Amino acid sequence: MIERYTRPEMGAIFSLENKFRIWQEIEVLACEAQAQLGACGISVEDAAWIRAHAAFDAAHIDEMEAVTNHDVIAFLTDLGEHIDAALPAGSPKPSRWVHYGMTSSDLGDTALCYQITQALDLILAAVAKLGETCRQRALEFKDVLCVGRTHGIHAEPMAFGMKFGAWAWALKRAQQRLLEAREGIAVGAISGAVGSYSSIDPFVEQYVCEKLGLAPDQLSTQVVARDRHAQVAAALACCAASLEQIATEVRSLQKTDSLEAEEPFAKGQKGSSAMPHKRNPITCERVCGLARVIKANTQVALDNVALWHERDISHSGAERVALADSFIALDYILAKMQWILSGLIVYPQNCRANLERTRGLIYSSKVLLALVDAGLSREDAYAIVQRNAMQVWGDLQQARSGPGLRELIAADEQSPLSEEQLDAIFTPENFLTNVHTLFERLESLRFSGSAD
Repeated sequence: MIERYTRPEMGAIFSLENKFRIWQEIEVLACEAQAQLGACGISVEDAAWIRAHAAFDAAHIDEMEAVTNHDVIAFLTDLGEHIDAALPAGSPKPSRWVHYGMTSSDLGDTALCYQITQALDLILAAVAKLGETCRQRALEFKDVLCVGRTHGIHAEPMAFGMKFGAWAWALKRAQQRLLEAREGIAVGAISGAVGSYSSIDPFVEQYVCEKLGLAPDQLSTQVVARDRHAQVAAALACCAASLEQIATEVRSLQKTDSLEAEEPFAKGQKGSSAMPHKRNPITCERVCGLARVIKANTQVALDNVALWHERDISHSGAERVALADSFIALDYILAKMQWILSGLIVYPQNCRANLERTRGLIYSSKVLLALVDAGLSREDAYAIVQRNAMQVWGDLQQARSGPGLRELIAADEQSPLSEEQLDAIFTPENFLTNVHTLFERLESLRFSGSAD
């Protein structure tokens, strides 16, 4: 039964062996449904014989396809030979009932939808695992101060755990999109040449789909509409884009100039053939590169939506490459990100050093608000802070020593702020008085591991 094969590894899901096994199960189930109906000549005994003797030889199918140039016909011929092989000479052949009233897409599209649900279940489990890792590490680093950056420029102090927390929520959204895509693709179609059930009872479709855990497509026109597949490809691409965002941040944090975090560097690993000192973020770079492939494949899936009339096969060859590649690549980079983030090395001392690197400039927003609170107009307050900040900035640009922003504000005749007020302003922890709200939300975040 097909239940034995519901959780293969990702590469195996898109193998010919797995596809043919699903095809075989669909054909056997259709025969069983026809026998229950009694609408054609197949008997319950015929269906039982088909169930017991159904088998295939992938190599033989490949040989026949080279002649027929039709994969389904090659498969059905091979399947029929296996079903009838043990019959006594002259006996009626039960194989004649296989594929009765069906068309190729009934078999291929239903099987592909089933394969995609198999693949999505693996992806969902990996996303849940990675999301939980991010959630736990966010709580681990909730008290580590670092500098936030906007446009790549130091902005305000923040908690390093917020980075992991943002990634956790991104993965939660990815999970929700993947679950919605799974619901949309978990359909089957056994409705005949143009989807009108002209030679097959709808009960057969209902029976086959129920056994496979699918829902009958509401109206298929020989094919299951490819907007469903495009939704899957888009969900994969969004997930890959989030992984790319995470990997890009790790790469940035690992730069020698900041070195606040670093992807794991395994024992015996080498960073450069020429420079023995190098510890490069190569795994994060690999994630970014493969994410581009997954995102690009979404365009293929979108182009596959528009087919001629009730069906053509312009989508077929393209999606056999693009869907499998996207699933395999996403499965791979999810595993790599799990390795990276579970073992990410964080350097709190470097976070603190970078926090203080700009001589107090990161406190400019608090100074601005304190001056407004003291009665100055926002325009006047802004001018005071910017004038002094630009002096500090100029010293930094030229690598000159000089006073920091606090010293300059304290000496500025237009500033009414006292030393006590400045003490409170230039304390980084004061930026985080409300950050506990973010971590309380993370504590309640939960990831389910499957589509159930």
